[in-house]
Amino acid sequence: MKRTIFGVVAAMMFCLCAMTTQAQAQATRTWVSGVGDDVNPCSRTAPCKTFAGAISKTADCGEIDALDPGGFGTITITKGIKIDGGGGEAGQVASILASGTVGVTINNSSAVCNYDVLRNLDINGPGVGGVTGTFGINVLAGKNVALENVDVENFTQQCINFQPTNSMNLIMYNTNLENCAGGGIKSSTTSGTNRINVEKSTIQRSGIGVQATSNSDVVIHHSMVSNNAGGGVEANGGSSQISVDISTVSNNQVFGVHATNSGIMRVTNTSIYFTNGTGMLVDTSGQMLTGNNNWLGGNTSGDGSKTGSVGIL
Repeated sequence: MKRTIFGVVAAMMFCLCAMTTQAQAQATRTWVSGVGDDVNPCSRTAPCKTFAGAISKTADCGEIDALDPGGFGTITITKGIKIDGGGGEAGQVASILASGTVGVTINNSSAVCNYDVLRNLDINGPGVGGVTGTFGINVLAGKNVALENVDVENFTQQCINFQPTNSMNLIMYNTNLENCAGGGIKSSTTSGTNRINVEKSTIQRSGIGVQATSNSDVVIHHSMVSNNAGGGVEANGGSSQISVDISTVSNNQVFGVHATNSGIMRVTNTSIYFTNGTGMLVDTSGQMLTGNNNWLGGNTSGDGSKTGSVGIL
């Protein structure tokens, strides 16, 4: 009889432990803190130290929030997740220092939650002796990615490498991309069409500011692309198109906006100024379509010209 009671109690304790572990592993919301510890359950009162530690205890479609300022480490995202550094537009408090590596890798394989959000983060790539980070954000797989109030800077490759095998969507709002030698954003895919929307953002001091190559459709609105060594905005390829509206493209080297290899550029209500090259550069069967309402001037190799007009209904 005693053995039977002991066995029942042991079984109940085992089930309780298993349920507790499962609940911790599947928490809908977890927390990180500059004074946290990854051995913690990542709860509000016992936060983790790093994003990598927290994501292992966060459920698919869950959320990781930062309680206070801190450096929370690089992360690979393989599920649907929202990471919020707090602070809002008044100031970011959560940072990722990516010395010699990628800041954030998005490789979402979830069949349930295909949306990843990065909000209020500072992703920085400097290391000992200079810039050593590779990609700021490297997007490999998933469906939808949103960046809100994010600062990505100081990487040897792209700030955002958006080249998944299968098509994806990117929304970028109130975000700054800066000092990435490989460029601000580079987009391509081998299946379907990438769709990128950039709103109220800045892309500066990088290679080519925005480059759409294979199967990419990009819209840039109310944004600034400035001081980029490789050029401002480029549609490069027959399956690439970029629309720029109510924006500023200034102080870029080589070109302001460029349509090449049958790529299509649409430019309306935009200022293209002080390019050390051609303002509107068209070559190799590219198309430069405008609404006859852009401002051009101070471009050292000329303002360039359009090949057609944007249709207005």
